Amino acid sequence: MVHSCFRPAWLIVPASAVILITSSGQAPVASPANPGGQVQSISPSDKAEGAKAHPQLVREFGGAVSGPQASYVEGVGKTIAVQSGLGNARSDFTVTMLNSPVNNAFAVPGGYVYVTRQLVALMNNEAELAGVLGHEVGHVAARHAAKRESAATRNTIFGVLGTVLTGALLGNSALGQIGQKIFSTGSQLLTLKYSRGQETESDALGVTYLRRAGYDPRAMSSVLRSLANQNALDAQILGTPDRLPAWASTHPDPASRVSAALALAGQNPRGLVNRDVFLSRVNGLTYGDDPAQGIVDGRSFTHPVMGFAFQAPAGFSLLNGTRSVAINGQSGKGQFASAAYNGDLAAHIRTVFAGLSSQQQVAPDTIQTATVGGIPAAYGTLRSSSDGNPVDIVVFAYAWSGKETLYFTTISQAGQAGEFNSMFSSLRRITPAEARGVRIRKLAVVSVKRGDTPASLAARMAYTDRQLDRFLVLNALTAGSQLVPGSKVKLIVY
Repeated sequence: MVHSCFRPAWLIVPASAVILITSSGQAPVASPANPGGQVQSISPSDKAEGAKAHPQLVREFGGAVSGPQASYVEGVGKTIAVQSGLGNARSDFTVTMLNSPVNNAFAVPGGYVYVTRQLVALMNNEAELAGVLGHEVGHVAARHAAKRESAATRNTIFGVLGTVLTGALLGNSALGQIGQKIFSTGSQLLTLKYSRGQETESDALGVTYLRRAGYDPRAMSSVLRSLANQNALDAQILGTPDRLPAWASTHPDPASRVSAALALAGQNPRGLVNRDVFLSRVNGLTYGDDPAQGIVDGRSFTHPVMGFAFQAPAGFSLLNGTRSVAINGQSGKGQFASAAYNGDLAAHIRTVFAGLSSQQQVAPDTIQTATVGGIPAAYGTLRSSSDGNPVDIVVFAYAWSGKETLYFTTISQAGQAGEFNSMFSSLRRITPAEARGVRIRKLAVVSVKRGDTPASLAARMAYTDRQLDRFLVLNALTAGSQLVPGSKVKLIVY
């Protein structure tokens, strides 16, 4: 069961509060007056549950990053896990950095903790990394998953559009909700939404673990501030409302939590941040899309490995995930994905429609054939409704190879499905030269030289838009920040 972190609106728990696991496996109420007590190792049943989910999770989130960078993240995670007081915490916890371009961190029972490379790149010191991982360790230590499961609060993660189209067919304002869905996995994994009290406990535990490990407890606040700023910038770039990022999808708005995290840190906090060590260890980290998962560049998507490209319509934006691409616009939404192909496009289209709802039969009104750039294709359409408003759903599929089909699924206001026609017809095979020309963005740590300014350094960022804004958010700086010669900052370069 996946547990993505951070739920809406939360209460402050004293930073000195400690959640302890008793011999019954349950966590008593956090209390500064109860600093002792019997603790135990992670239970065999939780270990078995986590071990079963781990391989699938790693696959769904783009695979595990390996090498020195991942080893560093793992070491910090295990150090902070020891602060939980669980027996054998260092050996019982598995800490994985995922190859995902989404800002996310989560944990599963059994001591399995995950953080994406994208979220690590947003951080600016080791204490922030420890704070994020400590929050996730807190969920494991307090056995929040077991409590939420017993409270029957499970829900299923579908692919972005799968969830949204189900909402459309069942009247859940799908057009307005698609941008709020977690876009990083197309799996049918189970997730648990934590209660406000549980998120409060994990925040308190994360800060407590920071203090115990000798880190500056204010790091939880600073990483939340960076997350809020990145989220706001992403919304501005995409031209969408300021939605919660993946890490905060089941959590409070990170902007509203900064002051609360500072309160948890207490008066006159002290501790290490290890900024230079952190920057040296994450230097060279892949940033944004991995070419193996395809690259978004404005409205264009190119997959150099599979050898295709397409372009979203004017006014629409693309958001890449490990297994699918989300298409977002004011008048419609969509998803692009691939699937196994048995030679029958019509059957595939009917299967996609059937998967849009588990509560009723869904089938296209019509299925028609087409050819796009010499590629055999077919599309099915359905007129449905969302909260009483008519909507059009289209599944457009291509016989990409003898074993694989590529397909779009879109939803739009009734009569506006034609806005996606240019996208449907834009899918094409790319040349080997085009595939070789796709460039990877990397995180580069550079030293500030005399005369450098945020604007001059931002000009080196591997983007054609919002370079200064991206640089400031990446480095937790403001427009008025003064750079000190010899200090280090992060850039995103090709």
